[in-house]
Amino acid sequence: MQRPDPASLPVSPGVYLYKDAKGRIIYVGKARVLRRRVLSYFRPEGLPAKTRAMLAHAVSLDVLTTTTEKEALLLESSLIKKHRPHYNIVLRDDKQYVLFRIDPKHPFPRLEIVRKARRDGARYFGPFTSALAARETWKLLHRAFALRRCSDRAMKNRVRPCLYHHMGQCPAPCMQLVDSRQYYGAVHKVIELLEGKSAPLLARLRQEMEEASEALEFEAAARLRDQIRAVERTVERQATVLPGGGDMDVVGLFAADKGLALGIVFVRNGAMTDGRTFYWSGLSFEDAPELLWSFVGQYYGTMTPPPRILLPWLPPDSEDTEAPDDTGTESMESDHAHSQRETLEQMLSERRGGAVRLVAPQHAKDNQLVDVAQSNAREEARRRERHAEQDILQQLAAALHLPERPQRIECVDVSHTGGRQTRVGMVVFEDARPNPPAYRSYAMPDGGDDYATLYHWVARRLESGPPWPDLLLIDGGRGQLNAVQRALEEAGQGELFPLASIAKARDEDGHADRRAGNVADRIFLPGRSNPLPLREGGPELLFLQHIRDTTHDFAIGRHRKARGKAALSGELMRLPGIGPATARLLWEHFSSLEAMRAASEEDLRRLPGIGSAKAALLREKLRGL
Repeated sequence: MQRPDPASLPVSPGVYLYKDAKGRIIYVGKARVLRRRVLSYFRPEGLPAKTRAMLAHAVSLDVLTTTTEKEALLLESSLIKKHRPHYNIVLRDDKQYVLFRIDPKHPFPRLEIVRKARRDGARYFGPFTSALAARETWKLLHRAFALRRCSDRAMKNRVRPCLYHHMGQCPAPCMQLVDSRQYYGAVHKVIELLEGKSAPLLARLRQEMEEASEALEFEAAARLRDQIRAVERTVERQATVLPGGGDMDVVGLFAADKGLALGIVFVRNGAMTDGRTFYWSGLSFEDAPELLWSFVGQYYGTMTPPPRILLPWLPPDSEDTEAPDDTGTESMESDHAHSQRETLEQMLSERRGGAVRLVAPQHAKDNQLVDVAQSNAREEARRRERHAEQDILQQLAAALHLPERPQRIECVDVSHTGGRQTRVGMVVFEDARPNPPAYRSYAMPDGGDDYATLYHWVARRLESGPPWPDLLLIDGGRGQLNAVQRALEEAGQGELFPLASIAKARDEDGHADRRAGNVADRIFLPGRSNPLPLREGGPELLFLQHIRDTTHDFAIGRHRKARGKAALSGELMRLPGIGPATARLLWEHFSSLEAMRAASEEDLRRLPGIGSAKAALLREKLRGL
């Protein structure tokens, strides 16, 4: 890509987007000063290998300005999540972790499992990466400490105690069989345990057990014994790493042979409760600074951060290391601009509702925690690199003789009933995963000729424009493949993207074998009369079959919807005063028959060509359907 004219670049904060020849966004970045940051990519030397590779594929650049650097950071994170650019460090784990919630303001609080913390005054404990392990702990705590399990609504409407009360696992506050002070005794013990204060809790429980035993209250002593065992089983997985308590997340990095791995350890109330690992292939240690900043911005975009996040080191601000450009912008109030660290801390503090600090190790204990996170990252890198050869997209590229890994795969299928309500359904897979927002359904002229339908569909697809696929898969045999190839060549776009088709295997009589469990489908390529010799049940063929089945289901669904709409239109036109033009007008303004029936006379009068008398007639007829 050629160096852009400095005068065309603003000197305000914002984000910049590099695009490839197919119009796809391949990199998103943010900057305090857009002109200075963009021009830094065109230095004669010193660029990382990943940046050089990105520039080799980039053909255009777009910029979006913002008023502050924080807005640019939020916009960058949003665009990365939406477009998942190939050369960005994308965090693919966007799930919400599990938390425990207790609302101390409620007269009879319950222990809930939730996915998101809210600013509602309740106490939250976690996070836990395994929902199964969290639920097992939840069951264990309820068996040991009698707390209600029902919702507030169920509790309010109960007329008799539930089964858990008869099992001794609920004191039945719904029936006023326990007062709030007595109930809070169990709540306080659960909170102590989740806060990591197991030692004083265990000491108090053992003392109460001995007192109950001496008083010959053996049932109470047995109940306390079970509580002690439950507490010991709950805390045996947690290692105390901060004797004084405290919450923080600890991040460690490991540079492997073929990529970078990151480990994060959760420390809550001084105890190590859980952790998570991530891996990015193709990155080297020189990408570590960008990885750390990008990870923090994306990871805590959906999670509530702790007050302290311990990084292995504090990377330099990406813009602090840039060479000055030739426009004089290097002197622009850089001393007063927020650094990347300060901007992230500000964003995270707003999300938490309290101060959040990004810090480097300050003493031996911090370094030990970073070593633990780094050890977890190392194990993840070794596991991932052992399976790197099984990358399905790389295998698919080799099997189909593609020039590169097919990051974007489009698949099309024709669906109709007797040549009517013809639809071409197109699904999109990106990075081997379906991307439903990119799915499209094309309404085509009625006709039973699938070859002609696909031939005419190509013009519709070319009209839609980029992004273009790295592979277009067609549900059908050589005939469907040839129809698409001929349409592309006649449009002068024969080399725009690779083609392949997938057809059902043949049975003993030469007919398509549509039996369930068939794994012997055939794959055709342009210019090749015989199908590819792909192994039955192999990963490449199974992956293509999965894409084809997804497309088939989507196309059938859209066709059925169109067929149902046609049937309803026929029903509408049976009504006096409603012809094809009026029926089409109703469908253009109302998405369903229910919406038509719910429309008022005023809504109907707003339609073109519908007067007051006709609106009243329409409303009466529609209500009668």
